[in-house]
Amino acid sequence: MLTESIVIVPYTSADHGDFRDITKTWVEEYFSLEPFDIAQLEDPEGTVLNQGGAILMAKAGGVTLGTVGLKYVAEGVYEMIKLGVASSHQGKGVGRLLSIAIMDQARFMGGRKLILYSNTKLKAALKLYRSLGFVETSLECGKYLRCDIKMEIDL
Repeated sequence: MLTESIVIVPYTSADHGDFRDITKTWVEEYFSLEPFDIAQLEDPEGTVLNQGGAILMAKAGGVTLGTVGLKYVAEGVYEMIKLGVASSHQGKGVGRLLSIAIMDQARFMGGRKLILYSNTKLKAALKLYRSLGFVETSLECGKYLRCDIKMEIDL
């Protein structure tokens, strides 16, 4: 699949199943769902969108390829969450397109800094984040049990 045929669109309630399934698949492949995951997957509108965040979907030909979220943290600070690409479309640039789009969305919403929490098991994701300019920062994983690396980028 060529990245030129992929469109990045805002989440709608019709995307709930794809958002849940794509996220659940990758999280459960490496880790287990935590309470915050379950809350976000069951109610993305209430836990992300209505809290000042955003969710974007990557689609091609009406098929959802991936998703990413943006969680409001504080004035000018957002967290990139739930970046996931369907296994059949990994390695084709979808994650990069979603990451760039969510960075642009954060800027549009007044973000000056974007943070993310990850795990060093996710080597492809970390390579992507570093290539986009994210740098490792002090480790403050807070409520995230699977986190062992925190990264950020000034927007």
